[in-house]
Amino acid sequence: MTVPVCDPVGLEVRWDRLAAATDEAASAMLRTAFSTIIRESNDYTVVLMDRQGRTMAESRAGIPAFAALMSSLTAVVLERFPADEWQDGDCVITNDPWIATGHLPDIAMVTPVFHQGRLVAYAGTVAHAADIGGTPSMGATELISEGLLIPPLRLLRAGQVEQGVKDLLLANVRLADQVWGDLEAQVAAHDVCRRRAQEFLTDFDEPDFEDFAAQVHAVTDAAMRAAVRELPDGVYRSALDADGVQGRPTHIECTVTVRGDEVEIDYTGSSPQVPFATNSTLNYTRAYSMYPLKILLDPSTRTNWGSYRAVRVSAPEGTIVNPAFPAPVVARHLTGHLLSCAVYQALAPVLPDRVIADSGGAPALRVRLAGVDDRGRPFSLMLFANAGMGASQETDGLSTTAFPTNSGSGSIEALEAASPLHFLRKELRAGSGGRGRRRGGLGQDIEVRNPTSRPVQMVLLGDREQYPALGLAGGEPGATAQAVLDSCERVPLKSVTRLAPGSSVVISFAGGGGFGEAEEREPELLVADEIAGYTIPLARHQHRAREEAGR
Repeated sequence: MTVPVCDPVGLEVRWDRLAAATDEAASAMLRTAFSTIIRESNDYTVVLMDRQGRTMAESRAGIPAFAALMSSLTAVVLERFPADEWQDGDCVITNDPWIATGHLPDIAMVTPVFHQGRLVAYAGTVAHAADIGGTPSMGATELISEGLLIPPLRLLRAGQVEQGVKDLLLANVRLADQVWGDLEAQVAAHDVCRRRAQEFLTDFDEPDFEDFAAQVHAVTDAAMRAAVRELPDGVYRSALDADGVQGRPTHIECTVTVRGDEVEIDYTGSSPQVPFATNSTLNYTRAYSMYPLKILLDPSTRTNWGSYRAVRVSAPEGTIVNPAFPAPVVARHLTGHLLSCAVYQALAPVLPDRVIADSGGAPALRVRLAGVDDRGRPFSLMLFANAGMGASQETDGLSTTAFPTNSGSGSIEALEAASPLHFLRKELRAGSGGRGRRRGGLGQDIEVRNPTSRPVQMVLLGDREQYPALGLAGGEPGATAQAVLDSCERVPLKSVTRLAPGSSVVISFAGGGGFGEAEEREPELLVADEIAGYTIPLARHQHRAREEAGR
């Protein structure tokens, strides 16, 4: 049913007001969070949902694909805790990867919004916890090894902490102060959402959000369907390979079917699930298929639940993109982030002017560094640095820019303040962008030193070590990723190792793929690239290619 929008200007004013509320709530979370993962790297989302748990407005920072999961997540929560059982001040949390955002470190939170004694909305957040217990290892063969599984549970009841739930949670994590501090930051964000939602209804003299939600959902649904109708009906396919785990590379088969104003993305033929952490649960697979498609087809309309009604995503159970419980999933982004590449490669024949080549950060390379400083204080931080994006038909790829996620690296000063580690350099990686008429974005080199007298645990969760980001339309692939100790020993990008006292490691992030034939690049751009240090001279480039081929 199409809901008429009688006053588009008034609707836009109200929609902007509600979106501003989620942005303000996100700011409250960032200012009160304890861990650098939230306040520096933006690994979170904040949304406001209607009484059915369907997103109406989303914060404009954070992880957009997480916001795409909040409606299905809240639907499951409401099955466990029906609407008539909620009280003002309640708070439900879960990190179940098959319900929430795909792995245990992400803790989702849902709270009700009451107005004049009636339940009118829900606020929702997800934030990556600094620790969730477990033993970080790519060798984990089941979920239970990866940390504490939290089914949907009330953390607060009528504003009061459920002490048993808190005690159980904090007894299973190493960094209890950071984890609890971040959960309280999420609660603070929910409190901002609640107050601003109530003010919204009062100021606009509305009893609830039902009419508003119906209209904004209709707007986003109509915008997306109009964009889909511009595509020619057809079946478009792609396939790609990634490093996966030793002896078991990841293979993704993607079929995009366009029929009228609807799109179906199917991953039949993809690798079977593995007894390693690279499995991507179906909800995460859906999010990282729908969001890249949304920004490809309808980038200008704000997103909410209506944005994804025209898109269906499916994958056979038991595959690496739809694993059966209790598969390990802590590194699910190493599969899920690849899906943007698969979707764009499939649609390249019909949207050559819109798609981008593969990005070096699809999937992202994550580095966890943890240990005890010389004063005996434990520390743990996640390095969320970025690789190069793929080039498009018209522009070079963005360097050191996250995609398809948008988590930031944060400031080096903040990371050094939160740990004893020294970051010796952080610089663009010359020559890492794939050559083409339009050059792929550059990755970066980051050198980290352990100045303490104790070893530091280093967990690497990455890909693109063997399979680079591919180019499009004749563009060349970007440089692969790697990690090299100061002893010249290469460290596998899926490993748990130790950084010895006084030693350092250089982590090299992959470059994006190029677009178009390299011979077609304008001479003045070639000169500008070389002057800026973005590329290396052709002779050196060919010499390095021969060296790498001989390894």
